[in-house]
Amino acid sequence: MAVALVTGSGGLIGSESVAHFIRAGFDVIGLENDMRARFFGPTASTHPVTERLQREFPDFRSLDVDIRDTDAVDRVFTEHGKDIELVVHTAAQPSHDWAASDPLTDFGVNANGTLNLLQSTRNHCPEATFIFTSTNKVYGDTPNRLPLVELETRLELPADHRYFGGIDTTMTIDDSMHSLFGVAKVAADLMVQEYGRYFGIPTVCFRAGCLTGPNHAGAMLHGFLSYLMRCTVAGEPYTIFGYDGRQVRDNIHSADLVRAFEAVHAAPRVAAVYNMGGGRYSNCSMLEAIALCEEIAGRKLEWTYSDQSRLGDHRWWISDLSQFQADFPDWEPQYDLRATLREIHDQNADRWQAAS
Repeated sequence: MAVALVTGSGGLIGSESVAHFIRAGFDVIGLENDMRARFFGPTASTHPVTERLQREFPDFRSLDVDIRDTDAVDRVFTEHGKDIELVVHTAAQPSHDWAASDPLTDFGVNANGTLNLLQSTRNHCPEATFIFTSTNKVYGDTPNRLPLVELETRLELPADHRYFGGIDTTMTIDDSMHSLFGVAKVAADLMVQEYGRYFGIPTVCFRAGCLTGPNHAGAMLHGFLSYLMRCTVAGEPYTIFGYDGRQVRDNIHSADLVRAFEAVHAAPRVAAVYNMGGGRYSNCSMLEAIALCEEIAGRKLEWTYSDQSRLGDHRWWISDLSQFQADFPDWEPQYDLRATLREIHDQNADRWQAAS
């Protein structure tokens, strides 16, 4: 049976990938050491998700492996060799705020860990599809130079601007503030591309905006929509950082992203790079997201405002999906913002209320 190796298998995208590819007939092996609990505290632990996956899929194996451990990673690849047909690399330190508190760990996980996986793929299964969840933070704060106008609830581009439909990969990654997290992800992103071009490995970088879904263990420093809904449901206070709450993000449901992974594996390319998110189909400002959370939860959010925006943060980001859809025309997003937030609420509200 073909093996799919999923790193960060207890996280949002990792767990979605595990379930999806098991159902697709793969023997799925997860690498998961619950670094999220270290990053964001016990409420962000991935253990409950891993335990649920093991109950639901008895043949699923979750290995306690730190991707920074070169030898441990290589032992997994050595054991399975060319049976590995797919590597889905989602393990990461995902917060640019957290990265500044411990740059060595951030770079070790995001850059060095990625290099370990690439080298083991090269040594043991160079024909495997290597999928990397990169980030739109590789562009630094360049999007903040866009000529945005203030509307009542959001910042927006003029309709005749080249990026109105979304930002594509022609945007420069140079001459900008990336955050330390963004720099580590740039290093990993470029290395994934280089292993594709230099060694002929079918690699792809998905430069994603906000990834979301009901399995997201939202925390203050990561998991925007999940954390926002949790605060609304549980009555926890929330802080908006900067831009009067009009900053815009596109949001893609984990299931939509993993279907994009499947499409790539069915027709892999070498060193492919795509911006990926909700695009014009699913995006919102902070103020708009709060209003929708309040509507779905049936209660008001207690929030305050800080005019101190986060360093390197984007004022506006919507991904241009046209390049990916040109290469994979059968793929399109299925979850809009309301459907995503409704699912986040319905699957978590009772638990959040009980814990409050």
